[in-house]
Amino acid sequence: MLVLPPRRRQVPTWPEYLADRATRVQHPLLEGYFAAGCPAPDTPIGEVPLVAMDMETTGLDPRRHAIVSIGLVPFSLARIRLADRHYWVVRPPRPLNRQSVTLHRITHAEVEHAPDLEAILPALFEALAGRLVVVHYRQIERPFLDSAVQARLGEGLRFPVIDTMSLEARRHRQSVLARLRRWMGRPPVSIRLHNSRERYGLPPYQGHHALVDALATAELLQAQIAAHYSPDTPVGELWS
Repeated sequence: MLVLPPRRRQVPTWPEYLADRATRVQHPLLEGYFAAGCPAPDTPIGEVPLVAMDMETTGLDPRRHAIVSIGLVPFSLARIRLADRHYWVVRPPRPLNRQSVTLHRITHAEVEHAPDLEAILPALFEALAGRLVVVHYRQIERPFLDSAVQARLGEGLRFPVIDTMSLEARRHRQSVLARLRRWMGRPPVSIRLHNSRERYGLPPYQGHHALVDALATAELLQAQIAAHYSPDTPVGELWS
């Protein structure tokens, strides 16, 4: 008797996932965001509307820590739209700790009168809708925003991103040359935002400010595409 292998469950593409969520979410803010969708995977990156996003948080665990600021910078490969930037300081549900204040320099006095994240969600979703988010290290922005939205709206938020750190890791952590460096006992190449920018000759910025780091991330992606890809590269080869 011929035994057929079990069918593998097909993973939906990001456009399919967002379209499906748009039909199932309850909150109108999320419905509008998901309905805006995202480009098809074969869309050239040069034709994709992008928005760089960075957050400062009280720590690294979205289950125990919270967002304190968000910076957004809309851009394309040809232009950075600084006039349309957004920056918010928000009040975390738990007190700031000394380490986070030292790192991002947002003080207790600043957050005391800042709005809760829920108050800025309409403006945030409007700025993100229809744009592909670009971050440097997706394990911050995506899980923190998902956790924060879940806590306030009762529904989570997943979305595609281009992670500039991941693009650097492909070249400097996962390549044959990178494995050879490890075999020879050499330290790994840093893929932090500051060090990654240095490799492309981009100017140094003062880090740990959400708006400044969002701008730095936008510039880094432009440099990465110019150096290693092209405007015709399908966006599906870059996102995760």
